[in-house]
Amino acid sequence: QEIVSGESEEESNGVNLMEFSDEILLHILSYVPCTDLVLNVRRTCRKLATLCLDKSLTHTVLLQKDYKVNKDKVKQLMRDIGKEIYQLNMAGCYWLPSSTIDHVTRCKNLVKLNLSGCHVTSLRLSKMLSTLQHLRSLAIDVNPGFDASQLSSECKATLSRVSELKQTLYTPSYGVVPCCTSLEKLLLYFEILDRSREGFMLSGQLMVGESNVPHYQNLRVFYARLAPGYVNQEVVRLYLAVLSDRTPENLHAFLISAPGSFAETGATKNLLDSMARNVRLDALQLPKAWINGSGLLQHLKFNNPFYFSFSRCTLSGGHLIQRVINGGKELKSLTSLNLSGCVHCLAPESLFRKAEDDIDSSILENLVVSCCNLRHLNLSAAHHHSSESIGNHLCQLLSRLKHLLSLALPVCSITDVAANVEKPPTASNLVPQTFGRKVRIGIQTYPRNLADQANQKIESSVFWALMGSLRFLETLEIIGSSFSSAMPRNEPAIRNSLPPCVRAQSVGDSEVAAISQLTYLQSLTLAQLPNILTGSGLINIGLQCQHLRTLSLANLGMMGKVVYMSALMDMLKHCKCLRDLRLEQPYFCAGAQFFQALSHCSSLQRLCIVSRSGTLQSDAVMSFMANCLEVIMCHMFMGESLTVCKNLQQSIVRSFQADRPALNVVIFPLLHEDLTEVIRDVPMRHLDEITLFKSRVAEEPPNLWW
Repeated sequence: QEIVSGESEEESNGVNLMEFSDEILLHILSYVPCTDLVLNVRRTCRKLATLCLDKSLTHTVLLQKDYKVNKDKVKQLMRDIGKEIYQLNMAGCYWLPSSTIDHVTRCKNLVKLNLSGCHVTSLRLSKMLSTLQHLRSLAIDVNPGFDASQLSSECKATLSRVSELKQTLYTPSYGVVPCCTSLEKLLLYFEILDRSREGFMLSGQLMVGESNVPHYQNLRVFYARLAPGYVNQEVVRLYLAVLSDRTPENLHAFLISAPGSFAETGATKNLLDSMARNVRLDALQLPKAWINGSGLLQHLKFNNPFYFSFSRCTLSGGHLIQRVINGGKELKSLTSLNLSGCVHCLAPESLFRKAEDDIDSSILENLVVSCCNLRHLNLSAAHHHSSESIGNHLCQLLSRLKHLLSLALPVCSITDVAANVEKPPTASNLVPQTFGRKVRIGIQTYPRNLADQANQKIESSVFWALMGSLRFLETLEIIGSSFSSAMPRNEPAIRNSLPPCVRAQSVGDSEVAAISQLTYLQSLTLAQLPNILTGSGLINIGLQCQHLRTLSLANLGMMGKVVYMSALMDMLKHCKCLRDLRLEQPYFCAGAQFFQALSHCSSLQRLCIVSRSGTLQSDAVMSFMANCLEVIMCHMFMGESLTVCKNLQQSIVRSFQADRPALNVVIFPLLHEDLTEVIRDVPMRHLDEITLFKSRVAEEPPNLWW
């Protein structure tokens, strides 16, 4: 009201927000959550009341990370602007009761609706879809108990007009796929567990009454992502069986992401043969067993490809150049490439090559020249060692990719070869990477002043130059080629970790400091950097990378001691935009000093700490939760007893759940035998985005779903 009236002397001498043009105000308001616009901001004055209901602000409503929204707010929002909403995204709103979905029926003009992660029964889905006659895009979960026979004829009529469907399966089922006779884009996420909570083995056979055949004749995009487990593989084969009979003529993107071994069958071979004869693809991802040792890539035809993923394949660099990019032909359309775990992709052949041998720089140079418009590149989980030849280092070649927005590299690939050869082993190199008896070494106090720190950098290093050339990079992952998280998906926690690559032994504080040149960095992952002595480079990142929103640190420096704790606490004091923090480090002490530093991160929403033999102070955690009002996820897997963990978890929930409807707290001993049972109850949004460690660069095609 003070802004509008302009009565205060301070405002009369300054700029009045209401004097801005409508276009500028609309742009400012576009950054405000829709619930705040409609329920709060528009009540402040007449001008804002009009602007907040502008079609540009109400056409698309995004609630997927509005953690403060509750059932009553959704109800009021739908009452006020339901008829104006054409796109509604409620993905991951796990805290809203299923009855909230009933209010979506007010949005009569909905064209796109995302309910992934929401609780929706068959009957509620039927009632809702019966009223949404204009719907063309839908995302839902299929949970145990889903019954397609409960869908009404009006609901099926709506589904028959849906052209885009994203379906997350937690039980063997076709879901609503058979009802969608006009499908052009189908995204399937298989999250079916092999065992029930009672310990019974599950079957991949579909439930009785689900023998209807999916309709794929108009399909353009087929995507399937499988969680570990044989049941997921059995069910996806049922979806693929129809494709193998008749391949859609307009299919241009075929992507299957499957961990581990997913064997090729006669049906899948027929499908791939049919694709080779009848379609031209723009995006491709296949299980490694379907590509390894086959001549498939030689026969597949590509149009204007924008995404390739050959993750974990034994594809050699020679095959990559000849069969994928046609011997160095320009491939300017390719914007995303995932070669994670392709240990031989930068070598001419793989038959007699060891994974640790030097790469062939000419292959990488061919790749860089041909795919000059790459925006997302993943080379992690492999040993990409550069030779000593001048000008042919991996970092030097990658610096030509000026359009890169996200990049994932193995730690050993950023080593300056000349410096690595000439420099004698440091004290940190000689320290055994074990959990045995600790070895005392002298550590110099790191400089607090940024200018003093910069003077100690080797600014001529190839990695420093690479970071300087990629000024617009938003996501960076530097992950040890032998790193594996202590938090696997469906197995007990890993107790032993492999030692880092020998070439990675010299990567430490100066390389981390080089990252601070990335002014627009939003997401940073550092894992298994053995030569971290103080973590001083983290302070530089905190000072320089003011847009940083996601930070993941794992196994830095000595494994028996958290040597970078002091620097980390200094860094956190500057991370005002940080929203997600994941720390994985043995012997981590989550005490009062750490949480006091973390309290400076005023935007923090999600915290995950994974620490074998780690400790925590319950009072410090409670104080942190009370001070950081935005935190809605607290996951800690430490070395504390089950009693301590349960008591702290209950205290947090009891104290803060009422004011934070989305609050999700899991505090549990890392090495407890029931860890996998606890993990299965974590909302998929948190589990997939932060709790489980993985490389996320080029994991999926860009803009796969809105």
